[in-house]
Amino acid sequence: MTDTANNPTPSIATLLLGLNGQQKMGFMVAIAATIAVLAGFWMWGQTPDYRVLYTNLSDRDGGAIIESLQQQNIPYKFAEGGGALLVPGNLVHEVRLRLASQGLPKGGTVGFELMESQKFGTSQFLEQVNYQRSLEGELARSMQTIGAVQNARVHLAIPKPSVFVKDQQKPSASVVLALHPGRELDPGQVNGIVHLVSSSIPNMPPQSVTVLDQSGNLLSSAREGNELLMDATQLKYVREIEQDYIKRIEAILSPITGQQNVKAQVTANIDFAQVEETAEIYKPNQRPNTAAIRSTQTLEALNGIAQAGGVPGALSNQPAPAATAPITTGAQVANATSGNAANTRKEATSNFELDRTIQHTKLPVGNIRRLSVAVVVNNRNVTDAKTGKVSSKPYTEAENAQITALVKDAMGFDPKRGDSLNLLNRAFNSEPEVALPEVPLWKQPDIIALAKDILKYVLIAGGVGFLLFGIIRPAFKNLATQAAAQAEAAAAAAEAARLHHGHGMGQLHETKNSYEDNLQLAKQLTKDDPKIVASVVKEWVNKE
Repeated sequence: MTDTANNPTPSIATLLLGLNGQQKMGFMVAIAATIAVLAGFWMWGQTPDYRVLYTNLSDRDGGAIIESLQQQNIPYKFAEGGGALLVPGNLVHEVRLRLASQGLPKGGTVGFELMESQKFGTSQFLEQVNYQRSLEGELARSMQTIGAVQNARVHLAIPKPSVFVKDQQKPSASVVLALHPGRELDPGQVNGIVHLVSSSIPNMPPQSVTVLDQSGNLLSSAREGNELLMDATQLKYVREIEQDYIKRIEAILSPITGQQNVKAQVTANIDFAQVEETAEIYKPNQRPNTAAIRSTQTLEALNGIAQAGGVPGALSNQPAPAATAPITTGAQVANATSGNAANTRKEATSNFELDRTIQHTKLPVGNIRRLSVAVVVNNRNVTDAKTGKVSSKPYTEAENAQITALVKDAMGFDPKRGDSLNLLNRAFNSEPEVALPEVPLWKQPDIIALAKDILKYVLIAGGVGFLLFGIIRPAFKNLATQAAAQAEAAAAAAEAARLHHGHGMGQLHETKNSYEDNLQLAKQLTKDDPKIVASVVKEWVNKE
C-alpha cells in the first residue's frame, strides 16, 4: 500500500475537478452567498447617517433643491410622514451653503423680486396689485425670522387715496401665523409684530392690525376700552421692582446670617395710573400802591348852563386880567356861586391785575404705593468651646431689632406710605441633601454613539469571520478530506490490480490482508464515486 502521509495537500483546482455536478453547484452557491453577505456588510458599514436638510418645503422649492442635488451628485431621501428632505450628515452644512448661494430655498412667499419681472405695458391696476403682493410677502418673510414662527401670511387692505378728507379711510391688515409645535408668542412679541406691520404701511394705526395663530386664536387685542388692564411690560416692571428689593435685603443680611440663612419676599403695589392736573390759584389782592393797574376809566359830566358875567360889550370877550387875591366876604362868595350855577360830576374806575397761578402737572407712571416685606432668618450656629458641639440658637431681641433696622433702611421704609415689614427668626427645616446619581458611563450619549459604531464594525468582523472560519474553511477541509480519501482509494485499487497481475499466489497469501482491505476500499469508492473508478480503469486499458 502506498504511503499517503507525505503527499502534499491537493490544490483548489484539483479539489474542484474531483467534485461532481451537485457538489460543484452547492460550492458555487456557497461562494455567491458569501460574497453577497460580505458586500451587504460592507454597504451597511459605508451607509451614511442621513440628517434633515430642510422641512416643510413648498413644491417649487423642493423641485429646485432636488434638481440642484442631482446636479451635484449628492444622495438624498425623504423622511416618511414628516416631509423632510434628508442628506448625509457630514454634508448638511456644506449643502446648505451651496443652496444659499443659489438663492434656495426661496420660500412660499414672493417679495419685491416680483416687481423685477414686470412686463412692458402693464396696467396701473396690475402694478398696484403686484406691489401689494410684494409688500405682503416681505412682511411675511420678516415675521418668519422670529424663532417661534414657522410660517406667516399677511393680508393688507389698502383703500384708494381720495382728495376729500371725509372720504379718506385708514388701511388695515390681518396676519395669520403658523407656530412651531410647542412654541408660543408672548405679548411683547405680538406687539412687536403689530408695530412692524403698522410702521410699514403709511397711516395705519396699530389698532387696525389683527394677528391670529393657526388655531384661530386672537393674539392681538386692542387697547381701546382696556386702558386699566396691565400689560406684559407693566407686570415685568413689577417683578423687576420686587426682585430688586429682594436682592437688596438678602445682600445686606448675608454677611451676618450667611448666604443660605435668609429668605425675603417683597410685594410691591405700583401705581400705573396716568394723571394730569391743571390748577388755577388766586392769591389775596395786593396793596393798591404795589398793585399793577390793568385799566383806568375816568368819567366827567357837567350839568346846567353857566350865567354870563361882566359888562356886555367887547370887553367881555377880552382876556382876563392878571389874577389878584381880592378879599371877599362870605356874601360875595355866595353871590358868585349863585350867579354861576354849574353842576359838575366826576367818576374814576381803576382795574388792578389779579395775582393768579396756573399749574399743569403730569404725574409719573409707576410710583410705588406700598411695600410689603417678609423676611425669614435662620438661627445661628454656635460652637461650644469645650465640647466642640454645634448647636442652633435664635438671635436676641437686640439683634433682631438691628436686623429689622437694616431691612428698613435697605427697602426705604416709609410709614406714611403704609409700608409693612415682618421679620421672623426660626430654625430652618433643612432636608438632607440627596446626591444626584451620576449618569453612568454606558448611558452617556457620546459613549452610546461610540458603542454603536464599535458594535457595527464588530458585527461586520464577526460575520466575515463566521463565513471564513465557520462555512468556507470547513467546506474546503471536507473537500480536501474527501479528495484525499478518494486519492488513497484509487491508489489502493491500482496497487491491488498490480498485485493481482504481477505476483503469484505466494505473494497473494502474504498480501491477503492488505488486499482484502484495499478491495473493500475500492468497492466503497466504486459505490461513492464510480467516475473515479471508471477513469482509473480507462487509464489501465490505455496503458495495456
